[in-house]
Amino acid sequence: MNCKGIDWLGLDEFLLAALKEDVGTGDITTNSCIPAENRAEAYYRIKEDGVLCGLSVAERVFTLVDSTIVVTPMAKDGDRVKKGDIVATVEGPARGILTGERVGLNLMQRMSGVSTMTAKAVSQVAGTNAAIVDTRKSTPGLRVLEKYAVRVGGGKNHRFNLADGVLIKDNHIAAAGGIREAVEAARNAAPHTMKIEVETEDLEEVRQALSAGADIIMLDNMDVSAMRDAVVLINGRALVEASGNMGDRDLSEVAKTGVNFISIGALTHSVKSLDISLKFK
Repeated sequence: MNCKGIDWLGLDEFLLAALKEDVGTGDITTNSCIPAENRAEAYYRIKEDGVLCGLSVAERVFTLVDSTIVVTPMAKDGDRVKKGDIVATVEGPARGILTGERVGLNLMQRMSGVSTMTAKAVSQVAGTNAAIVDTRKSTPGLRVLEKYAVRVGGGKNHRFNLADGVLIKDNHIAAAGGIREAVEAARNAAPHTMKIEVETEDLEEVRQALSAGADIIMLDNMDVSAMRDAVVLINGRALVEASGNMGDRDLSEVAKTGVNFISIGALTHSVKSLDISLKFK
């Protein structure tokens, strides 16, 4: 397997559930039409340009269906692929290949879509100090795969779950009674090694977050001019993250304001899957 950073033991449970959802009590079409002894050879073909991701996940699906199926990769995660490219061959029992085909394809197409979209965003901020990061707006159950795909596309991961870091958002601020109150409470409760991030909507809130000692300040839905003013105000005293509908923004202009990170929920919640097919020879 070449998906570094993926816990395969934990992932298997999800993949088995996905197979159970798709196969149900049995692949009646395949089992009716294809003799059990038939063997087949197939190949994965790319149908549009993009960045490949998740071939090993598709391979894992086949392993769970039938351990005798052999996937031979001809490309690796992170490779830029073009329409018509063959990225792997699949050999083994025809029944097993047909039964595992759709789950593996769905996941590989989704992951490649995330990697492709991330790579495009990364290219837009090339030459700046800004990094492209994801959010928790991921598909339930697919977070580990989608966040892996973001890294394959050249982006970075924000916190994986709610236990990974303190991110004080507008509702936390309202419930806590203010930015200072929320930061002080978090500082007293969180480990000393954990950074505290505060979401702000205007320069006054940026000032409050700075005064409260926030380690990271998120500029939420600010225009480019306001972001530029906020970066000047912060002046290196905290890391700066731009957020809020960034998938629809000119990322180059946002990056030039001097922010350190640009978080894009659309990388995982609005991505278009890359078109890939599995064809029998």
